[in-house]
Amino acid sequence: MMPDNEIPFNKPFIAGKELYYVAQAVTKGNLSGDGFYTQACCRLLEETFNIPKVLLTPSCTASLEMAAILCELKEGDEVIMPSYTFVSTASAFVREGARPIFVDIREDTLNIDENLIEQAITEKTKAICVVHYAGVACEMDRICEIARKHNLILIEDAAQGVNAFYKGRALGSIGDLGCYSFHETKNFICGEGGALCINNERFRERAEIIRDKGTNRQKFFRGQVDKYSWVDIGSSYVPSELCAAFLFGQLELLESITNKRRTLHESYQHLLKPLIGCETFRIPAVPIHCQSNFHMFAVLLGSSELRNRVLEYLQKKQINAVFHYIPLHKSEYGRSLNVMPSLPVTEKLAGELLRLPFYYDLTLASQQAISTCLTEFIEACTND
Repeated sequence: MMPDNEIPFNKPFIAGKELYYVAQAVTKGNLSGDGFYTQACCRLLEETFNIPKVLLTPSCTASLEMAAILCELKEGDEVIMPSYTFVSTASAFVREGARPIFVDIREDTLNIDENLIEQAITEKTKAICVVHYAGVACEMDRICEIARKHNLILIEDAAQGVNAFYKGRALGSIGDLGCYSFHETKNFICGEGGALCINNERFRERAEIIRDKGTNRQKFFRGQVDKYSWVDIGSSYVPSELCAAFLFGQLELLESITNKRRTLHESYQHLLKPLIGCETFRIPAVPIHCQSNFHMFAVLLGSSELRNRVLEYLQKKQINAVFHYIPLHKSEYGRSLNVMPSLPVTEKLAGELLRLPFYYDLTLASQQAISTCLTEFIEACTND
C-alpha cells in the first residue's frame, strides 16, 4: 500500500456511471463481447470523431496487430516509424515479418520529423506508422501527402491521442487506419482496452474477420450468410463486455474529463512559471493548429545527468515522477534487428524528458508540492 503522503504517478478513476453500466452489462448478459456496450462505445466514437467504422479491441497493441495484418506485409517489407514510442508500435509489424525503419523526432513536439520521412522510403516501404506523442498531432498534411505520393498505407498510433485534434480532425480519423488505447494510464480508461479506427473502406470487411478469429461471424449476425465459418487468419481481438461497459461510462464524459485534464495542465504551467526561460528547463510545444487532449505533463531538463538527479530527488520526496521510453533502436531486441539509424534528437530528448504525476484526481495541493520541489531543485542546480 502506498504511504498517505506519497504522490503516485497515475491513479485509475471513476468519473460517472462506470460501475452502474458494469452491473447493467451483467444483467443484459453476453459478457464475452460485442454486446450492447461494445456497440455503444463504437457508435459514440464513430459519431463524435467522424470515423466511418470503429472496432473495439482488448488493447491498442491488438489494434496495431490488426493494422499490421491488414497491411499484408511480406518478409523484408519496411514500415517507417519513430523509435521514440512504446514497443507495440514496432512489434506489431515485426510479427508480420516487416522491418521497422526508424526516423528521428522533432525537437519541439517529440513527434516524428515529417521532413525526414521521404528520404527513408525505399522500394520495400509499404507503410508509415506515425505516433501522436502526448496527444499532440504529427504534421498530418505533409505526412498524408507523402503517403499518397508513394502509395503507402498510413497508420496512426493514436494510443495517447483520443479526443485530440489536428486542424479540426480527430486523431485516429486521418490515416487509413488509427489505433486507440484505453489502458488505465490513458485519458479514458477501462483497465485494458483499445480500438481500431477504419477510415479506408477497403480494410473494413477483412478487419471484422481478423477481429473475430478469422471467421465471417459478423456477416452471419447481419443475415448476409446462413452460417459462419473460418475464412481467413485472425485472433481473439474482441474485448470483454465488462470492459466496454466501464469504458462507455468514461466516453460519455469525454469533454468533462478533457476539461479537468486541461485545468490540471494549466495549473502545472502556472506553478512552474519561475522556471520558464531557464536554460535547463522547457515544456514540449503544442503547435497552434493542434488541439491537445492533455494526456501528460512532461518537461525537458537539458541533460540526462540533470534529469536523473531530479528524478532521484523527487522520488526521495515520495513523488513518483518517471522518464518515458527507451528508444526502440537502443533496446536489446531493437539492436538485434540490425537497424542502426542515426537518431540524435531521439537519443538526446529521451535522456532529458521527465513525466510528472498527472491523473484525473490529482489535487492542487499535490501539484503545488511537486512544483515546489522541482523548482527549488533546478534553481539550486542552476546556481551551483
